[in-house]
Amino acid sequence: MSIPNSSDAEKYNTTSPIDSNMTSLRKFSIGHILLDMGKITPSEAERILRLQKESGLRFGDAALKLGLITEEDIQLVLAQQFDYPYLLPGQGNHPPELVVAYQPFGAQVEVFRAVRSQLMLRWFTTGHKALAIVSYNPGDGVSLFAANLAIVFSQLGERTLLIDSNLRYPQQHEIFNIKNKQGLSDVLAGRAGISEVIARIDAFIDLSVLPAGTPPPNPLELLNRSSFDNINDQLANQFDIILYDTVAFSNGTDALAIAARTGGALLVASKNNTRLNDIHIMNEQLKRMGTEVIGSILID
Repeated sequence: MSIPNSSDAEKYNTTSPIDSNMTSLRKFSIGHILLDMGKITPSEAERILRLQKESGLRFGDAALKLGLITEEDIQLVLAQQFDYPYLLPGQGNHPPELVVAYQPFGAQVEVFRAVRSQLMLRWFTTGHKALAIVSYNPGDGVSLFAANLAIVFSQLGERTLLIDSNLRYPQQHEIFNIKNKQGLSDVLAGRAGISEVIARIDAFIDLSVLPAGTPPPNPLELLNRSSFDNINDQLANQFDIILYDTVAFSNGTDALAIAARTGGALLVASKNNTRLNDIHIMNEQLKRMGTEVIGSILID
C-alpha cells in the first residue's frame, strides 16, 4: 500500500468545498443551529450559502427562498439564539395546555408574562424566593397554571424551581414527563437527598422540577415537619424563583402549611368552577396564618 504524498493530497482535493464553507457557519449562527437540529443537511447548507453570496440575503431568508425551512423553523432558531426556548407542536410530549411552551407568541402567553411582571415587582424583588400557588377545587387548573408560570420565569433567565407539593394528587411529573419514583415526600421523610430528586428540564433553560415523590400516608404531617424549613433555606441558595404547586383547599389544608413557610400565596380560581365564597374562605384562612396574598388569577 502506497503512502500519499503532498501532490497526492492536491490531486484528490481532500478538503471539499462543503467542508470549507461549513467553517463559515459560526457556532451560534442560524445555519449552525439548523444543522445541529437536523433541519438542513450539509449539502443544503452549501446551496443556501451559495444563494446567500449571490443575492446578499441573510442565511435564514435564503433558506426560506429555497423552500428548505419554514417560518416556524426560523422562530425556533431565533428562540435558541436569544435563550428563549420553546417547543414545536408534538415535541416533548407535553399537554397542549402548556401554552408557554407551544405558543410562546400567543395572546395567552402575554397574560403569563404580565403575571410574572407583577410577581417580580410585588414579591420576588423584595427579598422573597418562594411562592405558593393555591386553589380551592381540584379542577381549578392550578397545576398547569404553575407549570406555565414556571416556564416564563425560566425564560426570563431566572433559575426557577417548580415543586410539586401536592402529595395527594401530584401532576407535575406527568406534565413534564419526568420520573416520580422519589421526590419531595422522600426528602421530607429522610429517604432521599434534595439533590438526588430535582430534575433539570433540558428543553427549557434554567427550569427544574421537584416531583412529589412516593405517595405518603401522612402528607400534612410531612409538610409540617421542621425539616421543611431547612429544605426551603437550602433551595433558596440554589434558585432565584421557587414555585409550589399545592393541593386544593377542598382536599386538605396542606396549602396552608406550605404558604405559611413561603410567606406568600397566589390564588388561582376557575371562572366556571370556583365560587366567590370559596375565594373569600381561602383569603381569610391564609391571612389568619400570617400569609400575604399577593393576588388572585381567574382562569377562563
